[in-house]
Amino acid sequence: MSSSAAKLEPVAVDVKLDDAMLHLRLADGRELSVPLAWYPKLAGATAAQRNNFRFIGNGVGIHWPDLDEDLSVLGMLVGSSSRAA
Repeated sequence: MSSSAAKLEPVAVDVKLDDAMLHLRLADGRELSVPLAWYPKLAGATAAQRNNFRFIGNGVGIHWPDLDEDLSVLGMLVGSSSRAA
């Protein structure tokens, strides 16, 4: 008999950006900050362009229409742990 655990994708509920960092608050209470330098389109964007975003997939991703940029929350989590090593 096999059992499978439900896969829970991390979901963003809040995003804040400053000149150097992208800050996420996740539905499970975790907070994540990653350097904008990891994402050249965001790093080179104006504050107005950075702040024009919307959640996609009920918060599993973020889309910036002015920049044609999409980021997944899971990708940011994985990227932050792999770059920290």
